Amino acid sequence: MILGLGSLALVYGLLRSRIGLALTAIRDSEVASSSLGIDIARIKYLVYVGVAGLTAMVGTLIALQKIRVSPDAAFSVNDWTAFVIFIVVIGGIGTIEGPIIGTIVYFLLREFLADLGSLYLMFLGAIAIVIMLIAPKGIWGYIAQRWSISLFPTGYVVREKAE
Repeated sequence: MILGLGSLALVYGLLRSRIGLALTAIRDSEVASSSLGIDIARIKYLVYVGVAGLTAMVGTLIALQKIRVSPDAAFSVNDWTAFVIFIVVIGGIGTIEGPIIGTIVYFLLREFLADLGSLYLMFLGAIAIVIMLIAPKGIWGYIAQRWSISLFPTGYVVREKAE
């Protein structure tokens, strides 16, 4: 719980910082961000080193959970990759709220459908397809668009100065 809240605070703080603004500019256009004076190589290097450290911490947690370290335990596609993609696609890509909603939906579905065996994965796939057809930006994208809300606003708005 504490790790999740800490991660959420770290991501939100990063996206609201100067580095987050630089990353957003680089994502939108490297040429434009370079012309604004952003050192693209330095920012990418900082992100690479930071993500490497966080990946090491996550790998340590996985090793502690699995009690053993072997390639098949650490890199099992069935254990992590498919479910992470499901969570992000269902919740919504490109937002902080989307993966949180996707995780809640995933764990609820897992709780109620896990007794079905292999049909469980088929139901997850069918639900993912239906949600992608109905709400291409995910559940949170649909909610945010419909009711114009954002729990973690990370964008910047340029306003003219009133005289």
